[in-house]
Amino acid sequence: MKDGKKKTEFQWFSIAQWKQEEAYLRKQHQIGWRFDRVGFPGIYHFEKCEPEDVIYQLDYNQEGVSHKSEYVQMFHDCGWEYLQDFCGYSYFRKPVFQMQGEEEIFCDDLSRLDMMKRVLRGRVLPLVAIFFCIIIPQLFLQSHLDDGGWRGLWYAFLAMFVVYLVLFVHFGYQFWRCWKRLHR
Repeated sequence: MKDGKKKTEFQWFSIAQWKQEEAYLRKQHQIGWRFDRVGFPGIYHFEKCEPEDVIYQLDYNQEGVSHKSEYVQMFHDCGWEYLQDFCGYSYFRKPVFQMQGEEEIFCDDLSRLDMMKRVLRGRVLPLVAIFFCIIIPQLFLQSHLDDGGWRGLWYAFLAMFVVYLVLFVHFGYQFWRCWKRLHR
């Protein structure tokens, strides 16, 4: 939806795709659409602006959210503008012209790995519990029911099984790559 000064787009990023989300937000700003907010499920709101190169960064830190004023002030002191929190992630941005070289809110692979560990504990482990306690048992049960040929639930659970597996493999691969870079 566009009205000339505002636009809304749907984009879906998994919990392991925060770098792709940052790149998406940067690209939108470069073409004249400043990120305003994101809402559930993946509805991004933008405002028209002058095209500018702005870096967007996401952090997943539940402890930071519980001490919000200190957390936001720490980033503000480094020149990052706090935008919002959504699904555990905090959104920040900073124009490239204000940066001293390549700046990131994660200064090294160790801090990036720490964020991935927070995502693992806060988002992935609950999904693993759902996967093993609900999806796999239901997939097994649905496959053994004699329901007169109607297999809709079995297909639904099979689809969820595949989605969860893809998510786990994708996040695991990114986590492994970061861990490997750190331990070279």
